[in-house]
Amino acid sequence: MAAALQSRQTAEAQSGGEDEAADGFREDLLAGLSEAQKRIPSKYFYDDVGSQLFERICELPEYYPTRSEIAILTDHADALGALLPDRGVVIEFGCGSERKVRLLLDALRVPAAWVAIDVAETALTHAAAAIARDYPTLDVIPLVADFTAAWVPHDGLPSGPRVGFFPGSTIGNLTPDAAMAFLERARSLLDGGHLVIGVDLKKDTDVLHAAYNDSQGVTAAFNLNVLARANRELGADFRPDAFAHHAFYNAEEGRIEMHLVSGRRQSATIDGHPF
Repeated sequence: MAAALQSRQTAEAQSGGEDEAADGFREDLLAGLSEAQKRIPSKYFYDDVGSQLFERICELPEYYPTRSEIAILTDHADALGALLPDRGVVIEFGCGSERKVRLLLDALRVPAAWVAIDVAETALTHAAAAIARDYPTLDVIPLVADFTAAWVPHDGLPSGPRVGFFPGSTIGNLTPDAAMAFLERARSLLDGGHLVIGVDLKKDTDVLHAAYNDSQGVTAAFNLNVLARANRELGADFRPDAFAHHAFYNAEEGRIEMHLVSGRRQSATIDGHPF
């Protein structure tokens, strides 16, 4: 585990630390709120509070993606193990919880390493510690980084055949152009290896609506937390109680959209910029 912690600290130094992260959040928020259709990149929803809320979402009865993907990985473990290489270096993009990667690691023949990339440092550290404890022969390397932007360097990663792991239908959070750019970068990083990716299928809109508008309001709290995060970290003055969560299926684009809708005319200020 000492090696894993050292790798994490190195990644933090490369990213410029917390100040640079806050600057990136500020710049992206100012840019997104300046657009005609205001938007916030999804990566900023996963601070410590957001990561905990998302774990609760994954346990909700309405939220089918996690259960479905775990079932697929369980039912097809033998097939995956036969397709993927021995001594593979698993590179997981946006790891969050370690539940799914355990199924992949167990399916592989003597995996050599797990490189976990995520922006949520606390969740990443906990996941890395748990995997290092339960897989003592595995080289565990957590990297605090944004896999959609500042790319992970090739240098310093373990040698061996690479297996990318991108579960959770997370690719659905990206625009088509951003998804294409990610896949091109992943192809380069995996260096001729494999990619195991989770993509949700189109289905009954009532099922989709229920999954992203749960009866307990956890998804709403998850989305509203990004405004509270802006208040905490950037000194913004959002009123989260003046916004409502609104998620729906956009049939034309083939995607779920998550919106925060203002309940009244209001303004918010970020870094001296009113919106």
